[in-house]
Amino acid sequence: MTEHHHGAGTVLPQAVTVVLALLALAALHHLAVRRAVRHNPAQDWPAWRTISFVTGLALLAVALVPPAPTGFPAHMAQHMLIGMYAPLALVLAAPVTLALRALPPAGARRITAVLHSPPVRCAVHPVSALLLSTGSLAVLYFTPLYNTAMSHPAGHWLMAAHFLLSGCLFAHAIAGPDPAPGRPGVPARLTCLGIAIAAHALIAQALYGGFFADVHAPIDQVRRGAEIMYYGGDIAELLLAAALVTTWRPERRGGPPRRTPATAVTETGISGRTG
Repeated sequence: MTEHHHGAGTVLPQAVTVVLALLALAALHHLAVRRAVRHNPAQDWPAWRTISFVTGLALLAVALVPPAPTGFPAHMAQHMLIGMYAPLALVLAAPVTLALRALPPAGARRITAVLHSPPVRCAVHPVSALLLSTGSLAVLYFTPLYNTAMSHPAGHWLMAAHFLLSGCLFAHAIAGPDPAPGRPGVPARLTCLGIAIAAHALIAQALYGGFFADVHAPIDQVRRGAEIMYYGGDIAELLLAAALVTTWRPERRGGPPRRTPATAVTETGISGRTG
């Protein structure tokens, strides 16, 4: 892998930009919580969801504020934080549900319409999310794509953006508490999660053994990075499985569908808000 040494004149502005962006997101979340509670004083926003959101932002700060990684283990650790741990924390914060509660009825209806659009329904399907998140790893590490991306300054940020977006999409598709029209049931999501766990393990083992891998880095660095991917990925996916089991509510038979908070929020977004 080609190593990049960024001067202080480049690293400092990037770090400041990242910190300011994350602080802006935290401030926006705080304002959304205040508006949601003001619109519906009888229903507080759970504090643990705010803690989850802040935790996700903190993990992003740990991964993004230092300079671009100059070794494969550092890259893989960053990948784990940006693509697996931070997305889980951000998704469990239920940002879409918060937006639906905080926005005026017209804005909530627009978001609901987007959620029901065919492209979004396709994107949030667990199979699509699996291909975008886990499937892209094989393309990244078994083709020249990784080395090409790391040879350009913008490649680091493009990979980080892909890790974050695809990671959030997969976490939402598997265990997200936000509304997801058309999302299949728990057995299908558990199957996709099992495939992701197996695929991560196979990719990590292939990297460790040097099979099909196209990563320009010393073999000891590649092996350390593969170990980080193997064990770090297992922990993250077990946390995702725990989140799925924790948030799962079995459907009742012989009666009307159970109203969940997400369902109530979606209906609010469609019909408007009272009070």
